[in-house]
Amino acid sequence: MMHCLLVGFGIVGLLAVSGCGSAQDSREVQGGAPAIQEASVQTDADGATSEDEMNEAYVLRYTMNRIDGEPINLADYRGRVVLIVNTASRCGLTPQYAGLQSLYESHQDAGLVVLGFPANNFANQEPGSNEEIAEFCEARYSVSFPMFEKVSVRGDDRHPLFERLGHLSEEPDWNFTKYLVDRQGNFVRRFGPRTLPGDEALTGEVKRLLEAPVEG
Repeated sequence: MMHCLLVGFGIVGLLAVSGCGSAQDSREVQGGAPAIQEASVQTDADGATSEDEMNEAYVLRYTMNRIDGEPINLADYRGRVVLIVNTASRCGLTPQYAGLQSLYESHQDAGLVVLGFPANNFANQEPGSNEEIAEFCEARYSVSFPMFEKVSVRGDDRHPLFERLGHLSEEPDWNFTKYLVDRQGNFVRRFGPRTLPGDEALTGEVKRLLEAPVEG
């Protein structure tokens, strides 16, 4: 099995810890832009409606490749509470993979899914191939939640998903920025890199969204 070699991890980890996080670790957008009402609402093959597509806060409108290359329409996750996270294998915050896996396992049956998006935007802390990243996550942290191919999450070349999330709140300022999405596919809240997956603010919001009535 190939391994993602953590060369010089100690130095890089110290640099990451010194630079990780932001002054304000969580930001919240309540409600988002109101959906535009139409005379009739159509549902496409993936479960997204025309009303969804016209709602600015709706973020599950993109087709992206899983880390094994399989294309997935994010609208397939509509009906679940979604936690979107940009990840990295050589960051001082990389151990958060364990917390994300634990959070996923604890609430998966209730409807939570964690989506990991590796990105090399910060201090070259995710330089490996998709295959290397997948093997590292499985071997080191037994990650079983969906992981996707590497994308850019910041700057002019950022993926449209993270461009929209940045517009609705703020773009990632380091690895392991977390975006919480409700069962209708609407952005709810951003949590900064230093907010641990087991933090009460995050887990409390996850539970609130899981327990909320499911809209038709």
